[in-house]
Amino acid sequence: MARYTGPKLKQSRRIGAPIVDTPKHTSKRALVYPGMHGYRGRRLRDYGVRLNEKQKLKFHFAVLEKQFRLYMDKAGRMPGNTGDNLMQLLEVRMDNVIRRAGLTRTVWAARQLVAHGHVFLNGRKTDRPSCQISIGDVITFKPKAQKLCKEAMESLAGYEVPGWLDLNPAEFKLKMVAKPSTDQIPFDVNTNLIIEFYR
Repeated sequence: MARYTGPKLKQSRRIGAPIVDTPKHTSKRALVYPGMHGYRGRRLRDYGVRLNEKQKLKFHFAVLEKQFRLYMDKAGRMPGNTGDNLMQLLEVRMDNVIRRAGLTRTVWAARQLVAHGHVFLNGRKTDRPSCQISIGDVITFKPKAQKLCKEAMESLAGYEVPGWLDLNPAEFKLKMVAKPSTDQIPFDVNTNLIIEFYR
């Protein structure tokens, strides 16, 4: 399975925005004064602005370029707005759904949980983090994973689960009840610039 194994904070610094909502990434010092020599301002041209926006979305959902292009192609073939379709396709990935429910702190932790076989989709074990979740699908966890999820939920005290997901914290049962709309996705990105990048 191809994946990025380098420093994650470096990705946040590169695009100038936190790719995950953890103190390490959201710290202003980490983003504005990277490295030993501090921030050397770059003036981005049109191409750089579009590339930056695309990288921001890729890093946030932890997908590689080839996979991201496939999502772009699929979003373009679907009826409706391509940008909204792209965001929806990325949002309903198995690893992201677990992250949005607050059962892990980051998408990488959610990906590891799925890849190690601790997650069941509609009663069947799945080890594909990119698996697309549909309305009515139920996600459950092995007892060992439930302990990890409980620790993550305690560390994220006060976190609100989005309305398109229904979480039963007592049984660690997660159900998708609706498709996420763009205003329910807590990550600010200009999808028009991403579409322009690929044209």
